[in-house]
Amino acid sequence: MDNTSKKELRSQYKEREIIGGIYIIKNKINNKLLLLSAVDLNGSKNRFQFAQNTDSCIHPKLQNDWLKYGHKAFELIILEELKKSSAQTDAEFRADIDLLTEIWLEKLSDESFY
Repeated sequence: MDNTSKKELRSQYKEREIIGGIYIIKNKINNKLLLLSAVDLNGSKNRFQFAQNTDSCIHPKLQNDWLKYGHKAFELIILEELKKSSAQTDAEFRADIDLLTEIWLEKLSDESFY
């Protein structure tokens, strides 16, 4: 790969649309939820899919139920997406995601969490 291609790839990477947000991993057997946030929702979806394909637990809090019920008992549900604006710093974007997490914790306060 020549330097021009590398520069082009770097530029494309930096200009990509960044979508963060709030999601849950839900145990479909006992309805317990794990509320999570990410600055890169696609990465989180990919990790969850990989964990299901390899039957490896995605999060330590889920480990016991993952072993008990298996990977098919879990699903990933996106609750809210947030697009990073070009004017936002990474820290500002993370702060917005953290605020959304707090809002969703309140909305789901009656639910059973891991």
